[in-house]
Amino acid sequence: MPEPRSGRRRHPSRRAVLAAAGIGLSTALTATLTACSAESGGTSQGITLTFSWWGNDDRAERTQRAVRLFEEEHPGVTVRTSNGDFGSYMQKLATQAAGGGIPDLAQLDYRQVSQYAGGGALLPLGEAIRDRTIRTSEMDADFLRTGTYEGKQYALPMGRGITGYAYDSTVYKQAGIPAPRPGWTWQEWAQANRRVAALGLKSPDGRGVVGSNDGGVNEDVFENWLRGRGGQLYAGQNKLGFTEDDLTEFWTFCDELRKEGAVAEAKDTVQANSTETSPIGRGLAAADYTWDAPFPGYTALLGDDIHFAPVPTTDGRAGQYFKPSMLLGVGAHSEHPKEAAQLADFLLNDRRAGDILGFTRSTPPNRVVAARAAKTLKGPELEIYRYAQTMEKYGLDAPPTAPPRGDVAVQTAFTRQYQRVAYGLATPREAARELIDEADRELRS
Repeated sequence: MPEPRSGRRRHPSRRAVLAAAGIGLSTALTATLTACSAESGGTSQGITLTFSWWGNDDRAERTQRAVRLFEEEHPGVTVRTSNGDFGSYMQKLATQAAGGGIPDLAQLDYRQVSQYAGGGALLPLGEAIRDRTIRTSEMDADFLRTGTYEGKQYALPMGRGITGYAYDSTVYKQAGIPAPRPGWTWQEWAQANRRVAALGLKSPDGRGVVGSNDGGVNEDVFENWLRGRGGQLYAGQNKLGFTEDDLTEFWTFCDELRKEGAVAEAKDTVQANSTETSPIGRGLAAADYTWDAPFPGYTALLGDDIHFAPVPTTDGRAGQYFKPSMLLGVGAHSEHPKEAAQLADFLLNDRRAGDILGFTRSTPPNRVVAARAAKTLKGPELEIYRYAQTMEKYGLDAPPTAPPRGDVAVQTAFTRQYQRVAYGLATPREAARELIDEADRELRS
């Protein structure tokens, strides 16, 4: 995540999302047909679109500039925008879905695609793609699949993100650890953490500096670990793709490192709600699993010695994949679906819009737009762009389709169950068994 999960996020409740399904399909079809019949040639008159997203001030300012350019190019169309922080945005979108429909165009998290598509809140985009209202020829076909649900395209990726490790290169040099390269293994990563802890460095609060945050709490870390072994999180919309043994092995690996003092204590991992409150941000650790998009925030906080390293592999097989940092979807009840699709196409494919938006949502999915925008990058932004190119050359498996509708609940349960392990309330196997049972119930409900 999606943008990175640096801590606990407030996701829309399953009840709120499913409420969107209660809105009649006939209403959606009527709205769509009415809007389409109102079109006259290539110019629209007196149309107002709503467009919402989450993000920081820089993303908001750039997005507003791109929207104003779209309005200049489409006389008669006005775009009413709104944005907010991630948590409040998710809650507002869920409320809108339950109350009658999401905005004409909305920014979506990867985990929302199946929820809102399955609940009838998103408009299928197949027709808009076929008639080239939305152009996809300059995007990777496998990456586009991340916006599909039950074989239909419901959303389009706005950015191409990838995971990695932010690490303190100065501490690594002190510990005699080479700069991590693609292909390094989980065993090498574990040993690096032990070597950092053995230095005896002191954090600002006087405690010893450890190698990294505890990845056992993070479903994304487990997914990378699992995929590196040929596995997957889900085998379908209603079935997990891993076993109790798989999860037990991962959590045992993490649990042992924490007990050794090689990774962060449970209380410090639980407090990690942001870069600032993470173990690395508080000077308690030398590395942190994260995403490329927020990586510049690490260097801004901690200095230029922080660099971005690949996620460890299993015998050279990388478990990472390019995931949408966020996606765009058209509301199923939009009165102006064609204009909403045109706005989506403009934000994704127009060269001038691409120059304005830059890498504010990670690497643009349009290859030509990304290459243009990359010419202006420097510092940590340039580092993560080159990192993505390196990993693409190294070889990554194609991304899966959007997670099933129950994934948000599974993600929450994943964190909760490992916290039980971290605090000594359950063994890795006991927690894994509970997670499997809970996930099976959620996915089948």
